[in-house]
Amino acid sequence: MKRFIENRWLIGLAAFALTAASYAQWSNPADDVPAYHPAAPLKVSALPPILTPAQLTGANARYPWQLHVYQLAGKIGNVLYQLPCNCRCDRALGHTSLRSCFETLHGAECSTCAQEGFLAYRQTKLGKTPAEIRALIARHAYESIDLEQQ
Repeated sequence: MKRFIENRWLIGLAAFALTAASYAQWSNPADDVPAYHPAAPLKVSALPPILTPAQLTGANARYPWQLHVYQLAGKIGNVLYQLPCNCRCDRALGHTSLRSCFETLHGAECSTCAQEGFLAYRQTKLGKTPAEIRALIARHAYESIDLEQQ
């Protein structure tokens, strides 16, 4: 009887270890990074254009920050291509990078995208690389940007 209890305990421990290992595999934060491209595009002309402020109308042009972020995005499209978007529009909308948000109206509708756009522009002007900006996005540094002050 004692041997049966010991074996049952070992089987339970093994089952627990396997379960824990499988959860660790699915919850790896490194695997949960939103979509982005690791390098600049080879042919910018092959990408959809970033919308201009003049193309925003109605609710997408209600606030000054909406127009301003698209103006800035047009200046750093190659950088935006190399950045993820933490609103997870890669899952919901099929976006492949932060640039995708500004190729559509999404950047004017989503505060996360807009804040990340402003962050990317500022950091690019400060000489930061896309990899350094990605690290700031991962740390949610964009959350301190007040869109009403842009």
